[in-house]
Amino acid sequence: MGTMRAAISKNGVLIRLTHKQWAHIVDSHDYMAGNMDMVMESVEDPDYIVRGWTDELIALKHYERTSISEKYMVVVYKEGEDGFIITAFVTSKRDKILGRGTIWQR
Repeated sequence: MGTMRAAISKNGVLIRLTHKQWAHIVDSHDYMAGNMDMVMESVEDPDYIVRGWTDELIALKHYERTSISEKYMVVVYKEGEDGFIITAFVTSKRDKILGRGTIWQR
């Protein structure tokens, strides 16, 4: 159940996506199956980085096409010595996510 993929965040931290977390993401949001490339790209090249609940970061990236329609990919992840993706989903409610507090934007 190790690392499936990895990306480098805007802060230069390696962020892993494990088999376990990908299974969790797809189980929770079945429409996410097939969107792994978008998840990883959103960590590496986000439009926004937003504050999480405690020490998490949220990457937000707009896509004209997802498996559903035009949406924002939302990826919640932690940095630190062992960076990893917690969850990911798509939304059309960009402003609700940005309301958490933008740390960085393109």
